[in-house]
Amino acid sequence: MSHHLDSPAARADARLNISDTYVFRGERGTVLVMNVCSDSAGPDAPKGFHPEARYEFKIDSTGDAVEDVTFRLTFGESDADGSQTVELSRLTGAEAADDSATGTVLLAGRTGHELTTDAGLRVWTGRASDPFWMNPAVVEAVGQAFQHGTDVELPHSGSSEVTSLFSGMKVRSIVLEVPDAELLAFTAGRDIGVWGVTALATDAGGWHRINRCGLPMVSPIFAQFDDDLAELLNQTPPADDTRVLSQAITGRVAAVVGARGTASDPEVYGQEVAERLLPDVLPYTVGTPAVFGFARFNGRALTDNAGEVMFSLATDSAVSVGLGKEAVDAPTTSSFPYVAPAG
Repeated sequence: MSHHLDSPAARADARLNISDTYVFRGERGTVLVMNVCSDSAGPDAPKGFHPEARYEFKIDSTGDAVEDVTFRLTFGESDADGSQTVELSRLTGAEAADDSATGTVLLAGRTGHELTTDAGLRVWTGRASDPFWMNPAVVEAVGQAFQHGTDVELPHSGSSEVTSLFSGMKVRSIVLEVPDAELLAFTAGRDIGVWGVTALATDAGGWHRINRCGLPMVSPIFAQFDDDLAELLNQTPPADDTRVLSQAITGRVAAVVGARGTASDPEVYGQEVAERLLPDVLPYTVGTPAVFGFARFNGRALTDNAGEVMFSLATDSAVSVGLGKEAVDAPTTSSFPYVAPAG
């Protein structure tokens, strides 16, 4: 449920902070993208991928919000040129949720290069332009409203041009494309739920989850100014989301739409939003075009205006960020790796 530097653990090391997760149809199959280590963390933040961490794509195909397939990436120390070794493994069945399992190694190579299996699965990892855009004044106004249970005090439109909060920013991107036939061999059907996880090795030999990201903008809306809730969003397994988080989501939505006067029964509307957002996994039907819209969620394309969709859903009203995909400095492409690699 993370976004840019949304929790104390993420702020401690931006390499472990998931800024965004995307799922969409690619040239060969289903594309999973995880972006971490945004430049928004500042010039002194550590760069690259953490060599003592795991970066995982989790996939549920049975509707129970428990992973049936995990794609795990690990990285080595950075060389003088900033490049790192990278290894991709796949874990299925019970192993997919087992931190002690090692799975099957599919690929090994270096960041900045396309790595491909004989079956056509491919991965690219490296520095890329951040495809996300956001009006900083709007995201703060929304966060304040949901923190205090007030109406959203949107900034007045001025003559000056609004600049995206992430204009010119770079991220470390993980792009994995899995041929549909290969993915479906390990799932119960075409309807899947996807989320990303970063975990750090502990001194005791285990793994501590740092960030979890399924649907976009959940933490900036509900926990932008609440570190305790942000940590709860990250630490709760998806299967427990409804039990643990439904009351908090329902209450915060009800307070805002009540203050805003956009719902006849704020409590009922809050429950409806909680039911739609929880468990916090990104749903997608394999083989279909991605669309992250107010009417339905089906994956998330790199150019989807996720901020406006989530703000409008949470407030039961149209909330514009005053920006479109033209705010992205380096456009995405229709060819692998789909993101815009940066030097």
